[in-house]
Amino acid sequence: MRCPFCGHSDTQVKDSRPSEDGLTIRRRRFCPECNSRFTTFERVHLRELTVLKKNGERRVFDREKIAKSIQMAMRKRPIDADVVEQVISKIVRELESQGEGEIPSTLIGEMVMDGLKELDKVAYIRFASVYKNFTDAKDFEDFVDSLEKITKKKK
Repeated sequence: MRCPFCGHSDTQVKDSRPSEDGLTIRRRRFCPECNSRFTTFERVHLRELTVLKKNGERRVFDREKIAKSIQMAMRKRPIDADVVEQVISKIVRELESQGEGEIPSTLIGEMVMDGLKELDKVAYIRFASVYKNFTDAKDFEDFVDSLEKITKKKK
């Protein structure tokens, strides 16, 4: 593993431990060249996935795009980073275990919305505003009203 600070190619693992969900290994590394420390995560990758975009374009699935979208929606929200990581891992596991190599981008968006809905309502609305392309305040109002109706039905 290359050092992200100096580029030295021979870093050392100082500590390894499983994450809380048991699906990743967290490794603390040390660079003997510049004495820096950094963390890497190791995950199981079940299969190569391709994302089928709305315009027909195909792209290699990138877990980090989901992570960035969720982290942006969760910005300044009081949710632990490990909980967010568990949601991301759950979505990726579900996608990999579906048996399909090609995944529609709309399915990924819906899965992210479902994960955020359970995690934090504000983050859910933030993500929905971008995903559903809200254009004015009325769009927000309608969405929040529909969310409230669903919440009332569950009670």
